[in-house]
Amino acid sequence: MSYRFTLPRDERLAMSFVVNVEEGSEQSIASGDKAPEPVDELGVSLKIPIRNYGNESNYLYGIRAGAPRVMRLLNQFGFECTFTAAAVALEKAPDLAQAIARAGHEVCSHGHRWIHQFSFKEEREREFIRAATDSIERTTGTRPYGWLSRYLLTDNTRRLLVEAGYEYHMDDYSDDVPRWEFVELNGQQRGIVVVPYALDTNDMKFWLAPGYSPQAWLDYAVESFEQMYREGGERPGVLNLGLHLRIIGRPGRIGALERFMQHVASRRDVWVTSRLAIARHFAALNPL
Repeated sequence: MSYRFTLPRDERLAMSFVVNVEEGSEQSIASGDKAPEPVDELGVSLKIPIRNYGNESNYLYGIRAGAPRVMRLLNQFGFECTFTAAAVALEKAPDLAQAIARAGHEVCSHGHRWIHQFSFKEEREREFIRAATDSIERTTGTRPYGWLSRYLLTDNTRRLLVEAGYEYHMDDYSDDVPRWEFVELNGQQRGIVVVPYALDTNDMKFWLAPGYSPQAWLDYAVESFEQMYREGGERPGVLNLGLHLRIIGRPGRIGALERFMQHVASRRDVWVTSRLAIARHFAALNPL
């Protein structure tokens, strides 16, 4: 089905900066998990039940040093973005949670913790969603209306999100524009907006591809921007840039983000906004 997608002031492109806040909510023996977090910049994946203090401290870097750098750039350029936050991460970093709220950024739920929910039975997943929602409302003052799973989800996830009052989800990589998705709830068809995410522009490449350079990441991001900007004269879309405090917030990488932001700021006909604003704009253009 084809949906209408134009931008509020006929901009050529919607630019979505997505900052993932996962630090402190990852898998850990200290949190009662069976093994430590396997996602590690060094590629050291421990499958035995011992604490990986080194990786825990590497994640903590995102809160202590990475977050101030990222927040400074967002403030410098005046860009509104979406923080996809695991609820426990914000609980452990209340100063960051308040800084995000004061700056007026959207907080999208990235789960209660940064763990996989694909194995959860329905009631456990319902509780996982509820716990995340309530926690983020406590730490930021506003409940989340968007959701991003840790990559994998269940057949129940979308229905449970609608049940919990969510307006959009990001668990999709299939397009550059939003669309409606429908689930059956209490015998009725209900809609939730899909705001597709992107993996190719994500800074996780620095961890997954050894030797990947900030310049290579910047060049790819700029080329993606320019292509979608050209296409936007006829068909505007959403460009996603996925970021992580502990990754892009490093001294050798933050400059690439700053240069990309400078490139975006040089164009006046770009809508830099939150994913919730994009979802609500789409829903207004395509009412059910």
